[in-house]
Amino acid sequence: MQDSHEPGTREHIVPIKTYAVVCAALLVLTFLTYRIAYVDLGALNVVVAIVIACVKATLVVLFFMHAAYAPRRTRLVIFAGIFWMLLLLGMTLADYLTRLLPR
Repeated sequence: MQDSHEPGTREHIVPIKTYAVVCAALLVLTFLTYRIAYVDLGALNVVVAIVIACVKATLVVLFFMHAAYAPRRTRLVIFAGIFWMLLLLGMTLADYLTRLLPR
């Protein structure tokens, strides 16, 4: 097996095949998003679209931004950012849902 690091560098070398597979997966997911838009799932249309978008974003971050090969500190920063975003979205959603209650 080939060494993932060249001497004197700290960068991870990713095979072209990995990029091709991830690119193909992104294209398939994009096509799936397009096709799902024409299927009437009611309120689940938005949920399905967001799930597909999250999977695509995860692939981009892991492979094209090299987070899969990053040190633990970088992963911690990524997870902290995601946690913070979810916390803010959750608080916003909680506020929004309480405004829908009749007075």
